Amino acid sequence: MMIDQVSPWVRRFAPLMPGGEVLDLACGRGRHARHLVGLGHAVIAVDRDPAALAEAAGPGIVTSDIDLEGEGAVWPFGPERFAGIVVTNYLHRPLLADMLGSLAPNGMLVYETFAEGNAAFGKPSNPDFLLKAGELLELAGQHGLRVIAFEEGVVNVRGKENPAQAMVQRICAVRPGFPREATLLGSPQGRPED
Repeated sequence: MMIDQVSPWVRRFAPLMPGGEVLDLACGRGRHARHLVGLGHAVIAVDRDPAALAEAAGPGIVTSDIDLEGEGAVWPFGPERFAGIVVTNYLHRPLLADMLGSLAPNGMLVYETFAEGNAAFGKPSNPDFLLKAGELLELAGQHGLRVIAFEEGVVNVRGKENPAQAMVQRICAVRPGFPREATLLGSPQGRPED
């Protein structure tokens, strides 16, 4: 996926997030954190790479150097804290339940990462880092989230040099307090003509 540009999936759904603080998990150099700040959110940008966090830092972004995969690592955020959580190109299954618990009652999850079958296109190829078929849908159902959109399959991605493809899975899902009409009225597809 593009490293320097905002994911089209995030770009599509981030404007629908309710006001409030947003978590950009495994934020890398902050492409999504900066986009979310531009939409008016305060952002907590988490990564374990201090050099990437230095690039992610900026107005409205609080960076946090946390290794969530180390021995004895625990989820550092409380329940129902975030209006939105954005995760791209990252999967660590032991975090998922606690992460979803940190969504506010009207919060939104925007998640996009690699899926089984990606080995045909390159890295990652380790099953530990690849979603199983329908895994994000199952996760949403287990945690009472309403699915706004879901996609799974091969997508075209472009690096700086060459076009490439990847097998991905992506979801936008909301907690029960998220107003149903906001998904239509706030989206370009459902917005009335001016």
